[in-house]
Amino acid sequence: MKFGIFYEHQLPRPWREGAELKLFQDALEQVELADRIGIDHAWEVEHHLLEEYSHSSAPEIFLAAASQRTKNIRLGHGIRQVIANYNHPARTAECIATLDLVSNGRVDFGTGESAAILELDGFDVPVASKRAQYLEATEQIANMLAMDRYRGFKGKYFEMPCRNIVPKTVQKPHPPMWVACSSRETIKMAARLGIGALTFAFVDPSEARHWVDEYYDIIKSDKCVPIGHTVNANICMVTSFSLHQDREEAIKRGLEGFEFFGFALGSLYGFGEHRPGRTNLFEQFKTLRDKRLSESPLDFSRALLAEKGGIGTPDDMRKHLKKFEDVGVDQVTLIQQAGLNKHEHICESLARFGSEVLPEFKAREAAREAKKSGELAPYIAAAMARKQYMPALKEDEIPTFPALGRSVVEGQADPNKAVVKSKS
Repeated sequence: MKFGIFYEHQLPRPWREGAELKLFQDALEQVELADRIGIDHAWEVEHHLLEEYSHSSAPEIFLAAASQRTKNIRLGHGIRQVIANYNHPARTAECIATLDLVSNGRVDFGTGESAAILELDGFDVPVASKRAQYLEATEQIANMLAMDRYRGFKGKYFEMPCRNIVPKTVQKPHPPMWVACSSRETIKMAARLGIGALTFAFVDPSEARHWVDEYYDIIKSDKCVPIGHTVNANICMVTSFSLHQDREEAIKRGLEGFEFFGFALGSLYGFGEHRPGRTNLFEQFKTLRDKRLSESPLDFSRALLAEKGGIGTPDDMRKHLKKFEDVGVDQVTLIQQAGLNKHEHICESLARFGSEVLPEFKAREAAREAKKSGELAPYIAAAMARKQYMPALKEDEIPTFPALGRSVVEGQADPNKAVVKSKS
């Protein structure tokens, strides 16, 4: 089983001068450490306008910085917003390819559509059409990355003329593709599209078995029709994370941050109301948490996490992760930067994970991956045979576009649209 670390860049209020600078610089140091100890992936989200919960609006810049401070760790968009109102598909293709080049081929391309009204409404993305917009954009981004000249596209939600999108990626035909999943239904969609499932739902390993089985049943069926130019059959799940030799100390260091992560997620996506620049999520969370703790001094969640979560001793963590490994999860990503969790505690936990937990799983990974690849090979080949590729233009179909100065002289430019007519 592989492992990742995950960043929302959370910054609970109150905000002190220099807090965001420290947040980002600490995160880069953590990625460096994760690379040194053998963590496989560093995942970075893209969110907009979600104060406190996520100050990560330009993940391509953070990941590019991380690429220059690391050697082996894969750098994952977990995810990039692919709908055109967030990022035009051609710009996404350009950014993914550039990041793949500066990282020497270490990019994983996670995709998503968002489900937060502050984001969707902020960028004028209708809820009713966001899935359709996501599918349209994702398919075309894959085509832009893989084709040496993109024939152009006129869809329902965006259009792009014939161009050759450059640069091109190191990984061919394009980096592995994923989609963010928060439910079993989106995991099924990931399998139908032939892309990896980044499951950002916290589930017990016994429940994870059902998600994994459904995903791979679809990968192996005729329902799998790849949206990209290759199949990335992988399922990733997340867990809480705080390690210490003393269980109570691990809980003291990591539980509150993880609980804030869940509270902020629920508030922004489910039950909350928000006034930009005024709502204080951390204050709301602390009020509710203090009330709960006063009513239940023993704190029942401590016992729960000691047995089932990633907050505890290295031995607790090994037992917890083994359950995910046994049900066929391909990767577990650690939620270490949450709430007010301290940088030094995160680094201590990562170092302890690298020395006391990771080696056991690393020792089994090569054999697991080889067995999996052999078993899936015929199913992936069958899936790729079902894909309907965008046909390439023939040489005599490629349009010619005169430069703007020439087109003005020749009367081919439309000054109202800044469009130069092609000579087909």
